[in-house]
Amino acid sequence: MRKALLVLLVVLVSAAFMFAAEFHIGVVTGTVSQSEDDLRGAEALIKKYGDAASGGMIVHLTYPDNFMSEQETVIAQITGLADDPLMKAIIVNQAIPGTVESFRRIKETRPDILLLAGLPHEDPPMLADAADLSVNADSLARGYLIIYTAKQLGAEKFMHISFPRHMSYELLSKRRDIMRAACEELGLEFIDMGSPDPVSDVGIAGAQQFILEKVPAWLDEYGPKTAFFCTNDAHTEPLLKRVAELGGYFIEADLPSPLMGYPGALGISFTEEETGNWPAILAKVEEAVVAKGGAGRMGTWAYSLGYTTTAALAEHAKNVIEGKCEVDDFDAVMAAFAEYTPGAAWNGSYYVDANGIEQENYLLIYQDTYIFGKGYMGITEVEVPEKYLNF
Repeated sequence: MRKALLVLLVVLVSAAFMFAAEFHIGVVTGTVSQSEDDLRGAEALIKKYGDAASGGMIVHLTYPDNFMSEQETVIAQITGLADDPLMKAIIVNQAIPGTVESFRRIKETRPDILLLAGLPHEDPPMLADAADLSVNADSLARGYLIIYTAKQLGAEKFMHISFPRHMSYELLSKRRDIMRAACEELGLEFIDMGSPDPVSDVGIAGAQQFILEKVPAWLDEYGPKTAFFCTNDAHTEPLLKRVAELGGYFIEADLPSPLMGYPGALGISFTEEETGNWPAILAKVEEAVVAKGGAGRMGTWAYSLGYTTTAALAEHAKNVIEGKCEVDDFDAVMAAFAEYTPGAAWNGSYYVDANGIEQENYLLIYQDTYIFGKGYMGITEVEVPEKYLNF
């Protein structure tokens, strides 16, 4: 018996070694409290390709919630992944401040590692130099398309809610300016509203309380035909809660997802079977939104941007490592995103720098908008005026 058990153990160890991943992919995301969807994308990758600690492919780390004051920790976490001799790609989503410095340090010692940035917080020219590939939401096209959609739904005013840190980011500030210009062109009143930063001293709770208290007053002042947009995930839940209760429009989140704010705002819970099943999640959220009277005035993307970006960038990195495509192959990147979003249309373009030069390793993408109780709006087929894309 003892000999038989020993033989079985040898067989199992040999099998584990035989099927161990040939290379590792590092995935760095935020925590559940700051960016749950990004993290769930990493969990989906582990489910599909295995945890490196158990012979699989994926190494997953989470950066601190208060990342602005803990950048040395962030840099140490990201660069530490390069100590793994099997590491062949590192994806950071969201690519918070500190990512560029981390990538620069890794390139000095491990130029063989692919470095991919999802939804970067740092300026595009910096990422274009440091990363092999960056993918962000197309803030320029969406700056126009969100206003266009609000107009189609009947909104007459549009409120942009943010704070100085986010407005220091090039693409976010450009999107705000495009939204202002689009409102003027399409006949909506633009309202630029300040709010507390969730990573400041007030914290997430204080920032959320501000939104809860202010939305009723904003609706009283500006009326129920006001559409609201906020640049921060933590603000989204209280904003949705008040819009569902009191009126107004919410076209889509800064980083759109059926899970972005809606479950907490509307008291929606999901079964284990529904977790990761985006069509089922969308249907359940839609039922709750319609029941609250939000049909035709509240929306999202059918598939989470954060979830899809984490999963698709790792999938694309795997394809590049295996020699199936080049890292800056636009069609291959879009195919990786489509793999995780069946039924949803995408569009996108290259980032164009201040000199008018396309950066082929920095892609801007967007998914069709889904309005609850109405369906897809077909915005990926809407032609965005050239002046907004070159804003």
